[in-house]
Amino acid sequence: MRKTHYITFQKFFHKPSSNPSTNPRPFKAYSFVPFSPLAMLDPTILTIGGIILGVAIIERILERWGVIDLSDQFAKVMRFILPVTFYGALFYFFATFMF
Repeated sequence: MRKTHYITFQKFFHKPSSNPSTNPRPFKAYSFVPFSPLAMLDPTILTIGGIILGVAIIERILERWGVIDLSDQFAKVMRFILPVTFYGALFYFFATFMF
């Protein structure tokens, strides 16, 4: 009759391997984070933002000087231009961003 040899579960799965089955190979590691905050420093985005900021500052200056009619016209134009510029810049950013 054969004798049964018992082995525990831990010994079976945690048995150290004496020889590796494959040789280690060098590999290139890539980052899975595709966004860098420095990508926002695109000159086109900064130029568009600077122009919009300049128009907003001019509107505030005209308001302080008492030229309310002209300031109101700037406000009406900016109410349309700001969302269009924002979504346009967002589209441009993602269209030119290299993943």
